[in-house]
Amino acid sequence: MKKISDYEGKNILVLGAGKSGTNAAKTLLKLGATVTLNDAKPENELEGLDELESLGITVVAGGHPDTILNAQFDLLVKNPGIPYDNPVVQRALANHTKIITEVELAYQITDAEIIAVTGSNGKTTTTTMIAKILNEEREKGTAYAAGNIGIPATQVAMNATKDDTIVMELSSFMLLGIDQLHPHVAVLTNIFENHLDYHKTRDNYVNAKMRITMNQTADDYFVVNFDNEEWQNLSQRSKAQVIPFSRTADITKGAYENNGKLYYNDEFIMNADDIKVPGKQNVENALAAIAVAKVMGKSNLAITNVLETFTGVKHRTQFVLEADGRRYYNDSKATDIEATQMALEGFDKPIVLLAGGLDRGYTFERLVPQFKDHVKGAVLFGETADLLADALQQAGITNFKKVTDVKAAVPVAYSMSDAGDIILLSPANASWDQYPNFEVRGDQFIEAVEQFTQTKGV
Repeated sequence: MKKISDYEGKNILVLGAGKSGTNAAKTLLKLGATVTLNDAKPENELEGLDELESLGITVVAGGHPDTILNAQFDLLVKNPGIPYDNPVVQRALANHTKIITEVELAYQITDAEIIAVTGSNGKTTTTTMIAKILNEEREKGTAYAAGNIGIPATQVAMNATKDDTIVMELSSFMLLGIDQLHPHVAVLTNIFENHLDYHKTRDNYVNAKMRITMNQTADDYFVVNFDNEEWQNLSQRSKAQVIPFSRTADITKGAYENNGKLYYNDEFIMNADDIKVPGKQNVENALAAIAVAKVMGKSNLAITNVLETFTGVKHRTQFVLEADGRRYYNDSKATDIEATQMALEGFDKPIVLLAGGLDRGYTFERLVPQFKDHVKGAVLFGETADLLADALQQAGITNFKKVTDVKAAVPVAYSMSDAGDIILLSPANASWDQYPNFEVRGDQFIEAVEQFTQTKGV
């Protein structure tokens, strides 16, 4: 950890007492700052409160009182998910107080090389693949995955050395709060229409994503999905060397698929079918990881050792179990239409789909082609059950039922299936109408599958 002096004697507010917030607060304290940590949750819902206060961090819980709103702070470190219309953030903006997110602080204190990954879908899987490949045949240091993947970046940065690599998964929310963050390699997996409730417009969302490359120079690399003309055009905004990857475009530079084989600059790497995790989206994720690996000087053996054995990240087309000829997959992270499209296209066997969730004001006609080609039946739940039913009927599918939640969906899905089928949770919606997050939704699906198959003896 670099002992920077930027924050010595500064009065700093950390807004949000989750993992990233508490680690940011501890980091700033070590850097000589006076730190106040504020969270809207009551004290009894905050973890590690006694430890934080014993370190000398002032914790203000249960809301945003006038003592916070009217105080003068030199810096606000904001939890990425807290919107900019929050009263504390609004007051900071009015006072021209600088606002950053925890990943920016992590960059400022680390000696490690940074690889950054963003995109609407595939971030976590790609980040994990890259870190695993970089750890193959490694003689010095370690590659750590951190950031939006669930491990606070400052927690890793505090202990990382110049021999290490931090592979940061960065959300659009995180990227709005960066200033100096300068990855040697940046990755854009894709950009769809997402988080418009937060960003208000698609342009704002795209611009937030593109901040990942704003500090890069000609000595750096920007790895970009070339399967879409918009993404190709976005790559021109970067000053870095553009390394394309593509599953469908006609390219011979970068990482690409051709007739079921994966190449890098005309060099054969592996067969696409040898990737352990299923689905076209994971071929794309693998191509992104291959591009980064080759830029970083990794061997083909290091790449194939990982991609031929890596079984996926939890909640992302995660294989749960096989019973009575049915294979169950948990894709709870599919919180938008595009993710579910990719999941459905990734299987060549009939699918019974479990879907539904938070109503964000859109309909599901875009799923009709995938429903026609891949879905034999569906079990629907949540606020969007009726909207999904409309799309299924447009696809000519009448074999669907509505249930209360994910747990109730599992036995119904089994009753619709036959041996050889796939039973897939891929909701195409956020979870917040019924669950605190997609992880809880996925965990309840896994638990229901395990209980149902054990009880039924299948």
